[in-house]
Amino acid sequence: MNSFKMKMTPYLFIAPAFILLMVFAFLPIVLALIISFTNMDLLGLANWSQISYIGMKNYLELLQDDTFFQAVGNTFFYVIIGVPLAVSSSFIIAYLLNLVSNWISSTFRVIFYMPSVTNIVAIAVIWGFLYNNKYGLFNYILSLLDIAAVPWLDDPFIAKLSLILLAVWKSNGVSMLIFLAALQSIPKMYYEAADIDGANRWQKLIKITLPSMSFATFFVTVTTLIGWFQFFEEPFVLTEGGPLNGTNSIALFIYQEGFQYNEFGYGAAGSFILFAIIITFTLIQFKISKSEQSM
Repeated sequence: MNSFKMKMTPYLFIAPAFILLMVFAFLPIVLALIISFTNMDLLGLANWSQISYIGMKNYLELLQDDTFFQAVGNTFFYVIIGVPLAVSSSFIIAYLLNLVSNWISSTFRVIFYMPSVTNIVAIAVIWGFLYNNKYGLFNYILSLLDIAAVPWLDDPFIAKLSLILLAVWKSNGVSMLIFLAALQSIPKMYYEAADIDGANRWQKLIKITLPSMSFATFFVTVTTLIGWFQFFEEPFVLTEGGPLNGTNSIALFIYQEGFQYNEFGYGAAGSFILFAIIITFTLIQFKISKSEQSM
């Protein structure tokens, strides 16, 4: 009996967390998968007898939906441009902060981290003013240089770049702290040995710093990649997917179909396509990381 209690004790400790994970994570995923094979809408939500099983119809319609494919293209554009910018800029900030004195580093850590915890609506108000065509600060600075005003949020291509700039600025804080912790955990003896060998700062960066931070870089890259595939808040609050659907993302498309047009089954199908994309690219990242470690 005592041995049975000893075996069950660890499971009792993890049971609350496991139950919460099942109820608030896995169960909604299963329900969303079931809904994606139905024609569930607002009427069906009120009366379950109105819900019908329609098989793969939602998925087949998505594959013929030009708006959805435009959202997919926009999302990949965000990922291809945004992820390298977000990872590299946060590393550069962390690297520079690691070189300065403690009080300067602490001050700027707070400054760079503040956008990450600031409400997105407040951020949108400020950046909406900065991007304003007539009265915005950016176009005012350009006018001082005799450069024509830029349609920051009115041209589909430029609007995507504008949202990427905002998102990179907002997300730098968290990744910067992770990189900074990794930099500070590198043993100083490595750099002391490099100094004895006459290595310059660039050689120490390439030969010591970057290899020692491989796990932190991998973690930041994977989490950043997942976050950018779920790009939602910036286009939602600043452009609502416009102009001409030019800034719409998959996550925003899912929100629009599910909660604005009340097509819950159609939106759920879109969410599982996004889920499959994220899983695929995450597995690719793990495969690349494992192959690099084995070399």
